[in-house]
Amino acid sequence: MPRAPRTAPPARSASSRTGSRAALGAGAGAAGASGAGTGGGRRRPPASPPSKPAARTTSRTSAAAARKPAATARRSPAAKRHWAWSLLRWGIILGVWGTLALAAIVLWFSTDLPRPEDALDAGRRPSLVLQDRSGQTVATFGDVVGEKLHLRDMPPYLPAAIVAVEDRRFWQHPGIDPIGILRAAWVNARAGHVVQGGSTLTQQLAKTLFLTNARTLRRKVQEVLLTLWLEHRFSKREILEIYLNRVYLGAGAWGVDAAARQYFGVSARHVSLWQAAVLAGLPRAPSRFNPRVNPAAATARARDVLAAMAETGAITQDQATRATQAIAFGTPAGGPGAGWFADWVADQTTALVPDGRDAVLRTTLDRALQAHAEARLAAMLDGPGAAAGVGEGAVVVIDATSGAVRAMVGGRSYRAGAYNRAVLARRQPGSAFKPFVWLTAVERGKRPEDKVLDAPIRIGGWSPMNFERRYEGEVTLEQALADSINTVSVRLLLAAGGPRAVAAEAARCGIADKLPNDASLALGTGEVGLLELTAAYAPFFNGGRRITPYGLERMPIAAPEQVLTAEDAAQMARMLRAVVARGTGRAAAVPGRMVAGKTGTTQDSRDAWFVGIVDGTLIGVWLGNDDNAPMKGVTGSGLPARLFREVAAATR
Repeated sequence: MPRAPRTAPPARSASSRTGSRAALGAGAGAAGASGAGTGGGRRRPPASPPSKPAARTTSRTSAAAARKPAATARRSPAAKRHWAWSLLRWGIILGVWGTLALAAIVLWFSTDLPRPEDALDAGRRPSLVLQDRSGQTVATFGDVVGEKLHLRDMPPYLPAAIVAVEDRRFWQHPGIDPIGILRAAWVNARAGHVVQGGSTLTQQLAKTLFLTNARTLRRKVQEVLLTLWLEHRFSKREILEIYLNRVYLGAGAWGVDAAARQYFGVSARHVSLWQAAVLAGLPRAPSRFNPRVNPAAATARARDVLAAMAETGAITQDQATRATQAIAFGTPAGGPGAGWFADWVADQTTALVPDGRDAVLRTTLDRALQAHAEARLAAMLDGPGAAAGVGEGAVVVIDATSGAVRAMVGGRSYRAGAYNRAVLARRQPGSAFKPFVWLTAVERGKRPEDKVLDAPIRIGGWSPMNFERRYEGEVTLEQALADSINTVSVRLLLAAGGPRAVAAEAARCGIADKLPNDASLALGTGEVGLLELTAAYAPFFNGGRRITPYGLERMPIAAPEQVLTAEDAAQMARMLRAVVARGTGRAAAVPGRMVAGKTGTTQDSRDAWFVGIVDGTLIGVWLGNDDNAPMKGVTGSGLPARLFREVAAATR
């Protein structure tokens, strides 16, 4: 019968084929042995090869064995050590270069960094403290530093107030307060403008001691470096003490003790709770919250400080409420306008104060009189002066015997401008200059009862006229001065030797300004200052002695010099009393007191004056406009005479 076809074996791997051949060889051997034993019977099929599942298992095992070395290499300890060493090496390299870069940046920012040890003992501008005649502070110049105090020397609520309002986390942070910075940024972002600052007390101290207020990255980095140095060098208590003794608190005061003496007249040892709140509120804006300059702003700021103290538990809410109700600022020493007097006096201190030395000097200022004069001038300018087109004015008060200046008002408001019209302005005095014409005539033999002609007069193309445009004929010198007759003044000037002779008499009495060399001088066309003109009236009332106005009690000035005879001075005083008794100065009269003086008005009412005396005190008044604009019918016999009387009422 036909033989069945052979089936091709399935493909195997090399290892499988090798195993099959080995199996076949073994089977052939076994078959041969069997055949020999049977004697050539029918041929049997060869023995079956190993089963296919066994071959596949062997194949998978071999593949897994081939892959095992690579996987084992990736997870080996050696590989792990290699990666760790690489990371460590690069970390060290980056750390070294980063440190070098940081050191270079710090070094660059530190090139002009001040030496902290030197800055702690840095010098300051010498201070000058001016006091009024009773010993109260009028003004300060330079840097005023009070007594150095420790925390134990102060009431506990004073440092607590500073911490509550400036740096609540002062005792916890290391000098830089990230929490405070973030809080301030959040508050400012919500408000849309800067409401809070993120600087700590230590940062503020670093800036105060060592740096400027420049808003630069360099300055800010230096501030951080110095802040860290301070925190390392000093304890928290020491930092707070240094801050309280060095912080600037306005009005030239450095430290809480100087400020307490400036604003309240007491040491920081003895400030009340509300006074401590005022002091604690000053560092943010010393000028704006200065209680002398802006009491309302200082009060509002103190209330904020007290509220902050209550929030932090430094005081109770009841204490905060009572302290808020107790806030009350007295009248500032010398009044706000005493600045004119203080500026004038400060220029005279060179001879009294050694270079580089602090000084406390007593002045001649009468604080009450100064405040009264300021108030009366302001009321005049705001009231009838405003209606008459009067924009400015000035007042001086001088002791007629010594020359001591008791009050000086240089304008409407010192805050609006420090220009001192009482000293620096030069204006025509008008008829207020006429007493020097009469003096020239008296020294040449004329007497108050002598007659002189009041009639039209012509000098070349100039024909002076009387204010009232009428003529009296023969009048006495006394009556002519009382009525301020222009034609008589011109005739007296010409008869007494002309303008040079009159200018010489004025100079002897104290007029130092250059005067015109023509007959118009008889009508006061020369320009003079109010202080100078007022002081030049002194010889008429003190027995003939010229005085030098001064403002410092220990000022080395020349003794009053005799420039007139006592008789001539008496004649002049008599005629000037008649001006007030029955002439143009009647509005200046003060019932029951001896008053004498002279009015003055210039062309078109551009200047109006009254200069006179009340019981030994000289008072000079000027009203006008800085741009020389005419006033509306203002004469020396009107508003200036009234202002003289009002100021005179406060003299004693």
